[in-house]
Amino acid sequence: MIDIGVYNELTILRSTSVGLYLGDEQGEDVLLPNKYCPEEYEVGDKIDVFVYLDYAERKVATNIDPKIKLHEFALLKTTSVENVGAFMDWGLEKELMVPFKEQRQNMEEGRWYVVYLDIDEKTDRLYASNKIEKRLQNEDLTVEQGDEVDLLVYTKSDLGYSLIINNKHKGLVFDNEVFKELNIGDKLKGYVKEIREDNKIDISLAPVGYANYNDVNANRILDKLNQNEGFIGINDKSSPHEIYDEFGISKKAFKKAAGALYKNRDISIEAKGIRLNK
Repeated sequence: MIDIGVYNELTILRSTSVGLYLGDEQGEDVLLPNKYCPEEYEVGDKIDVFVYLDYAERKVATNIDPKIKLHEFALLKTTSVENVGAFMDWGLEKELMVPFKEQRQNMEEGRWYVVYLDIDEKTDRLYASNKIEKRLQNEDLTVEQGDEVDLLVYTKSDLGYSLIINNKHKGLVFDNEVFKELNIGDKLKGYVKEIREDNKIDISLAPVGYANYNDVNANRILDKLNQNEGFIGINDKSSPHEIYDEFGISKKAFKKAAGALYKNRDISIEAKGIRLNK
């Protein structure tokens, strides 16, 4: 069966005036229109294509990489609002609809929203939902403390930033642990800092554990020193703002990393900055 909303590896069956027909092992075929056909091919070649429904509700293939795939989240822009729902640009010719019942609040043309791509099992129609919370679950966790995870920022609160973890779970990075600019829709790597008894997940944007965290920041300082002929005019007396602008870390993290380098005799701490020892 050729699946909708994902990539399929299909076989080139035949060439026609409108494009290539591709097939799977079960005998189903789908059209890859001429504008998406490779310049060079042979019948029998395997090809990876994304499949969705065209305006006539028929399966169609494309080699364009969409901005979102089935059961994933992404930040998309609303292009119009009609009487059936909102429509979003997801990179393909036919725009993606968000039915009114799947909107957390009434969407507005020109605005960006984090949405989830789902499929109506009865009609095979893909649709987007802005009701993020109901697509996330923390009952059966697939992550553990210390794991590196994929994150997507989807809302900001007084506590910090709510995050989608590995397209499955909900997590939070506290505001006082964020030392770089974050925006809704940002995708980044992070680490599971703690899993509380109620399965709430706290996230760190730096590796968990002093040794890992410190090694990363120490290497960052060494790299900067090597790039600047062995001297940088920043030390533990510098302001948090100066330290963050130079290294992208907090003053506390800088002092720990610089202290470890000093103890290891990798650097010297001077009145006007730090110097790389030869």
